[in-house]
Order: sequence, then structure tokens, then C-alpha cells
Amino acid sequence: MRKHRWREWSRLALAVGVSTFLAVLNASAGSWSPGIAALLIGPLLACIRLDTRRTAAVAAWSLLLALAAGAAQRRVSTPGFVVEFLVLLAGSTLAVRNAAQYTATETALARAMEVAHASQNAILHPVSAQLGSVSVCTRHHSPVPGASAGGDLYDIVHTPYGTRLLIGDVRGHSLDALVTTAATIRAFRDLAYLTPGLADLAGALDARISPSLGPEDFVTAVLAEFTPGEVRLVNCGHPAPIRLGNQIKLLEPPEFALPLGLHPTPRLHRVFLQPGDQLLFYTDGLTEARDAKGTAFPLLERVGDTLTAPSPSDALDALYGMVTAHTGGPLTDDLALILCQPADAPAPSVVRYA
Repeated sequence: MRKHRWREWSRLALAVGVSTFLAVLNASAGSWSPGIAALLIGPLLACIRLDTRRTAAVAAWSLLLALAAGAAQRRVSTPGFVVEFLVLLAGSTLAVRNAAQYTATETALARAMEVAHASQNAILHPVSAQLGSVSVCTRHHSPVPGASAGGDLYDIVHTPYGTRLLIGDVRGHSLDALVTTAATIRAFRDLAYLTPGLADLAGALDARISPSLGPEDFVTAVLAEFTPGEVRLVNCGHPAPIRLGNQIKLLEPPEFALPLGLHPTPRLHRVFLQPGDQLLFYTDGLTEARDAKGTAFPLLERVGDTLTAPSPSDALDALYGMVTAHTGGPLTDDLALILCQPADAPAPSVVRYA
């Protein structure tokens, strides 16, 4: 907020300073004078980035300076001065009008983004609960104020087939992406209870949302299904989840499928779990977080530090704190995080992929 106010005052000072400097040149007894109409530069500078009130103040100041400069040279009653003053008056009026339009547009855009972010936060409501045999905690961090609404999505449901999870990212950052986010979550909630196979669920989601997507739109996604002793995964072009336990491992599938909307051929990836294992699901806001030098956040090296937190909620807060410390401030992309803790159960001795 202080930085924004400083910019506003610096822009106002620049516009007033230009008008004052030009008025001094006109009032001087030098052989060259830019003319009274040149004071229009001040209001024009103001209307580019300042609101109506400040632009009007600069315009009024420029008109007063023009009269003072004309009086100093005793030119107020001359035809030339009258013409230049009328030009200045007309230009200042247009500058104030332009500032009013700019302010109205900025206000409308800010209100639209507030509604978009509120809608997104309503869709991605925080979860901290025990669903079936899985303890689930989520976080969603919106972009910095003024950034567009993101397309991150997630949902968790407890079904007859086990606790199922969806995390994804809609291509783009616009209101259209927010509509696709809501449609994808709605489709997941409808189909998760009715589709026995996880790979079939991914195919059904693709068929449900594809007709409403544009030719270049898609949704990266990971589907997870927790059953005793294992998690089943289907990855459609999304960052792979991480298993946290005795070893920290990136759970990449044998073969990535295309994102939803591009008619993927999903494959099921089974991962057997040891007692005490946790799984971290996330969106690309985490993998694309970079510092001022362009260095990516060392996710696998640092994510284990969050396990020292006393609760899943504290762990996710600690992880986000590490990321923002790495980037030096809030992220410019939205970020969804899900930390899952399955109930302790013996892990099957045979590991295979289907």
C-alpha cells in the first residue's frame, strides 16, 4: 500500500512539475517561449495513470499557471493568448474525462477480480478432516493482489471405492478458466461415486468436460484413490505427487497421459505405502517458484523439513513459508497443496503396475 501511494504521489509531482516548469519558461523574459498551450503536457501526463481528482487538480493548476504567466508578460488580453488558453482549457477537459474513464475501468476490473477470487475461494474451500481412513489437509494460495484468477482445482470425496482425490490446473488465468475449474470439480463429484475404475474415471471426466473447452484448452490432473496399504494414481500431465516417509520419492508414473480435454489414454499406477507415509499433492505454482536469479525451489530437498511440524496444517504453512522465502515474496501464480496421511496399515509385499 505504501509503495502504491508513493507511486501516485511521484506521478502527481511529475505532472505538476512539468506544468510549473513550462509556466516559468513562458513567464520569463527569454527570447524563446514554448507557448501557454504547452502546459497541456502536465494534464496529459496525469490522465495516463492518475485518477479523476488528481488529474483535475493538475489541470486546474496548469490553467492558473497559464493565467499567471500571461499576466506576467501582459498578454492576457491578446488574441494569441486567448486562443492558446482555449486550447489548454479544451485539452485539460479531455484529460479529466479520459482519467474518469480510466478510473471507472480500473474500478470495474478490480471489482471483477474480487468477485473472481471470492468465487475461486468458495469453490476451493479448505479441508482439514478425516475422510475414510485418510487424514486430509488442504491449502490454496491465490496470486498477489491485482493478478488474474488462477485455474488450480482440487476436491476430495469418500466413495464406495475408497477416498478419492482430484487435483489439477486449468490452462490459462481468466474468468473462463474459473468456469472450467467449477465444471471439472462438479464433474468429478458426479462421477467419482459411479465409476469403479480410476482410469475409467479419468476418461469419463475427459468426456464430460471436453465439449465445453476451446481448441487450445485443457486441464492437467492427478486422480488418487486410497485403499488399505496403497494409493492408486492416474496422472494426466500434472506434476507428480511426493511420498514422504522413510524416503522422499517423486511418484512419477511409468507413462504420463495427456491432460484432460485432449482425450488421454490414462494408465493406473499403484504405489504401496508403508505405515507413517504421507503424500503431498500440489500444482505447478510450487515447481515454478523461482528466486530473483531464476533458481527453482529445491522441492525434494526441502519438503522433508515440513515433517517436523506438529500437524498437517502447520506442515503446509511451513512449506508455503519456505517457498515465499525462496522467491522473496508472495507467489505470482496460484498454488494448491494437499497433504494426505493414510491410516497405518501393513504394506503388501508385491509391487506391480496395472
